[in-house]
Amino acid sequence: MKLTEEEHWYYLNQEKGFQGELQFDVLTEKIQRDCHILNDLQLESNKSSFQLDTSLIFQDTYSLFEVKNFEGEYVYDSEYFKTLGGKDLPNPLDQIKRSKLLLSQLLKSLGSKLTVEAYVIFINPQFTLYQTPPNLPFILPTQIDRFMQKLEQKPSRLNQAHKNLADKLISLHQVEPPKIQLPTYTFESVKKGMTCCKCDSFSVTISGWKLICGECGCDELVTSAVMRNVEEFKLLFPERKITTNIIHEWCGVVDSRKRISRILGKNLKIKGVHQWTYYE
Repeated sequence: MKLTEEEHWYYLNQEKGFQGELQFDVLTEKIQRDCHILNDLQLESNKSSFQLDTSLIFQDTYSLFEVKNFEGEYVYDSEYFKTLGGKDLPNPLDQIKRSKLLLSQLLKSLGSKLTVEAYVIFINPQFTLYQTPPNLPFILPTQIDRFMQKLEQKPSRLNQAHKNLADKLISLHQVEPPKIQLPTYTFESVKKGMTCCKCDSFSVTISGWKLICGECGCDELVTSAVMRNVEEFKLLFPERKITTNIIHEWCGVVDSRKRISRILGKNLKIKGVHQWTYYE
């Protein structure tokens, strides 16, 4: 569907932030030093919810990281954090201080004596921050390699207590994610049709048993493509029943309702009879 300028900016930021977290995950996975790595934890302390992008549990320290994938030139001041163009942004330092405080309280309640270290990782090599005091827990793109080397040099021998702490934090993870600011949408307002599983293009056609992308040339079995689109439909419209007619309309390029019905029947449980048939 067509997004407003504000909605589109929000979407791009969400996607870019996620890509930045994945990039930092690649770096932490290379760490040879003995540590537990916890990604994307949503926790609660003193009835306040907080999210941790990446956590590393070492022998004596708990290192938490807030990953930012900002691109371009920014200015830092104790009063603000903004682009050179003047757009104000939430100060990452405030965010990491809050996370550190809430995590410290939670660890104390769990009987852990680990010292909490908190850092903001600016992962994008095209990021520049002016007027940055050297004592801030900011790791700039040019400092990341050296910082990862320092993590490798930490003395760390883990025991069962560290594993128990990691397992406990994972068990406390709130599966229900924070509310995302989705734009208002309806089944009628969104564009119908299957997209390429690789490049998301709507320029796809069916040839025999395969869905072919006219943009990148990727091919996918029609059965797999239909079920992928069923999952998207369920995500967007969880209150709607999955029927042959509605999935046929949703997929668009599959000309035969019977083909849709066969695919749904083989991969889902059939409920109801005749015109009241639906799938789960």
